This record gives sequence, structure tokens and C-alpha cells, in this order.
Amino acid sequence: MRNLKKFTALALTAAVVLSMSACGSKEGADSSDTENKISITSAEDLADLKIGVQTGTTGDLQATDIVKDDTQMNRFNTGADAVQALKNGKVDCVVIDSQPAAKFVELNDDLEIIDGIFETEEYAICLKKGNTELQEEINGALNELKEDGTIDSIMSNYIGDEVGQHPYESPADVDRSKGTLTMATNAAFEPWEYREGNDIVGIDPEIAQAICDKLGYELAIEDMAFDTILVAVDSGKADFGMAGMTVTPDREESVEFTDTYADASQVVIVKK
Repeated sequence: MRNLKKFTALALTAAVVLSMSACGSKEGADSSDTENKISITSAEDLADLKIGVQTGTTGDLQATDIVKDDTQMNRFNTGADAVQALKNGKVDCVVIDSQPAAKFVELNDDLEIIDGIFETEEYAICLKKGNTELQEEINGALNELKEDGTIDSIMSNYIGDEVGQHPYESPADVDRSKGTLTMATNAAFEPWEYREGNDIVGIDPEIAQAICDKLGYELAIEDMAFDTILVAVDSGKADFGMAGMTVTPDREESVEFTDTYADASQVVIVKK
């Protein structure tokens, strides 16, 4: 009986020692976490990762060019779905536009942004190929809105230190006798376009409204999947597409683009 008690005591002592060794010091735990954390300092570091993107976006295109195998790409209908997949551990990171990324990280304190990975890109409005008449009209309106400070004011209403202080309002005497222009967008890309109740709001809808006010049109907005916008414009279902859309050589083959109205960049979202 004594030998059994002695063996039990020794076993318990060993278990305690092993437990303490496994826990280690705080310094040891931090070191292990650091070793396991994904390190991304350049685009090449994405090559072996599982990446979440919104289908058809610039993030999708740029990440696809980097990965070694397309099976690493996890494509979602919205950026929010991609971010949720990251939080659930289904992907290693998300590649997305910097402004929506800032909104996602603001709402999720377990996430962080890595920037400086991708080059700056330009946003513009897309139109049906060959529709140079409307292209010239919109370019003229964009130029006036840039010069009179309207676009800067709209941007500051959604980005920076004066958010909510400069909502765009149509002039009271606007002439809308030229009919209606339909804008195709994907209202899941805050702050560029998103839903507040039944309304589609954001930078792009306000700039589009200001353009229509200048040109004498009513504005109608159609919400759809991002990767169907070019098809809607090409088929005539929409007069133009505006959805934080980057000008790329591939897209220029199928649609016309107006002058650019904003600069942006892709960033990477990871877990802290």
C-alpha cells in the first residue's frame, strides 16, 4: 500500500512539472505565437496562402496572379463573406480595397490591415463600348465637379475626420428633362456604396447623383453582384457602372472608361 501511495505521489509531481513546462513563461508563449503568425511584407508572401476575395474584383485579379494554384483562391459574393471566412479560419487572409478594409477592421478588433503590398490604382465609371457620347458628357461633369470641390466634399463625407458633415444635396432648380440614367453597382462595398435601410448610399451614389444633376438626368441605381456589372452595362441593362471599379487593360477591352475620379489600393486583412 505504501509503495502504491509513493508511486501515486511521484506521478502527480511529474504531472505538475510537465504542466508547468507546457505552460511555460509568458515570454515563451509570445515567442510561439510570433512563430505561427503569418508574415506578409510583399506580394510574393501571398503565393502559398489561402486567400479570400470578392469575385471579379481587382483583389481577385491581383491575388490570382500571385498564387501558385487557383485552388488557393476562395471567392465570395461580398467582401463581408470573405472577412467572415477569415474569422472562421477558412482562409489565411483577405485581399480587398483599402477603404472597405478599414471599415471591416473598425468593426472587428481581432483583425488588422497590412498595406504597401500593392500599387495604387485608379477608379473610373464604365460605359458600354462605343458609347463615347455619354462618356464625353460624364467627363465634362466630372471635370466641373472636381474643379468646384464637390467630389472632394463628397469624399470627406465618408473618409477622414469630417465623416457625416458634408452630405451631398441636389440643387433645388435641377432640370431632369433628359430622362433617366441607370447605374449598376454592388452595394456591399462601404464606403463606396452600401445600404442604409432600403437606400443605397456612399461615395459613388453621391458622385453619380451630382453627375446626373449636372447633365439633367434622373438617377436610378440597380444593385447586383460585382462580377455582373460589366455584363449589365454591355447589354444595355444599365447605362453605366460605378462600384469602386479599377481601370484595367482587361476591362478596357470590353467597356469604355471615363476619366478617373479617385485613387485607391488593395490591402491585405489578417488576424491579429
